Amino acid sequence: MRDVNETSIRYATVPEIPPIVSTDELDRYPHAVFADVRWYLDGRDARAIYERGHLPEAVFVDLETDLSAHDGPSTDGRHPFPTPTAFAAAMSELGIGDSTTVIAYDDSGGATAGRLVVMLRMIGREAAVLDGGIGAWGHGLEVGVGRRRGAAPFTPVEWPARRFANADTTAEVARSASTTVLDARSAERFSGDVVAIDPRAGHIPGAVSAPFSAVLDPDTKRFLPVAQLRAHFESLGVDADGSNSGDASAITYCGSGVSACVNILAMEHAGLPMARLYVASMSGWSADPERPLEVGGGR
Repeated sequence: MRDVNETSIRYATVPEIPPIVSTDELDRYPHAVFADVRWYLDGRDARAIYERGHLPEAVFVDLETDLSAHDGPSTDGRHPFPTPTAFAAAMSELGIGDSTTVIAYDDSGGATAGRLVVMLRMIGREAAVLDGGIGAWGHGLEVGVGRRRGAAPFTPVEWPARRFANADTTAEVARSASTTVLDARSAERFSGDVVAIDPRAGHIPGAVSAPFSAVLDPDTKRFLPVAQLRAHFESLGVDADGSNSGDASAITYCGSGVSACVNILAMEHAGLPMARLYVASMSGWSADPERPLEVGGGR
C-alpha cells in the first residue's frame, strides 16, 4: 500500500469528532457531509437503493470502487485497502477534502459505513458513524441521483502500519493467551455451519467469535451503552487497561475487512485500546490452502 513519496505525506492526528454520533448531536456538525455507504452481500444494487431515498445532500460512497482495491492476489481478500493516492482521489471526487467532517451511515448498524469511518480516522480525518443509520434519521429523505459536489483537495496519507495485522501476525496472536483475535462474522459462519461467500468454512485457529451485531441493539441498530460494550469486549479477553496496546493490541477480522470495523469503532467508543484490522480477513485467509481452519465453537 506504499505508493506515496515520504516528503508528500501528511501524518495523521487524532480526530476531534467521536467515532459514533447520534442524530441529537448533528447540530454540532452543521457543515458535515453525509456519506451513504450502504452495500449488500447478497448483490442488491446499493446505488439504486440510495436513489430511492437517502439523507439530504448525502454522497454515495461505493465500497467496491471507492474503498477497495481489486488488483492483488486472492490472498489479499475481497476488499483490500486502496493505495493512499487512490483513496485520496476517490474522496476528492466525492467532494470530501482534507478539512471535511464526514458522518457516514448505512442500514446495518455501521457494518459498511464503519469501513469508511475507520479509514478516515486512521489517517486523522474527522469522521463518525451515524448511530442507528438511516433508520434513526426521522426526517424526510431525498430521492434521485443526488447533488454532485465539486472536487475537494484531499492529501494522500500513508496508511499507518500499526493499525493493521497481516496473516502471519494474526495467526501468531490467535495462538497466544495474552491477546485476542476477534472474528466479527456471524456465529454460524465462525463455526463453519454456514460457508456463505468465503472459499472455505470455519475460523482462524484460536480466534474468538465476536459478531459485530453483538455491539448493537437488535431493534434500533444503535451501539450499546459504553459500560455494556466494555463488559462485552472484556468477556472476550480484550485487555481493557491498555497494557497490551500498540503492537500487542487485539486484532479483528471478518469476511473481507469491512464489518470488522464495527468492532474497532465500538472499542474506541468504549475507551478501549484500538484494535488492529486484518484486512484480508477470512476471504484472504481461506484462499490460501496452507492456512489452517477450525470449525465449531472455538475458544
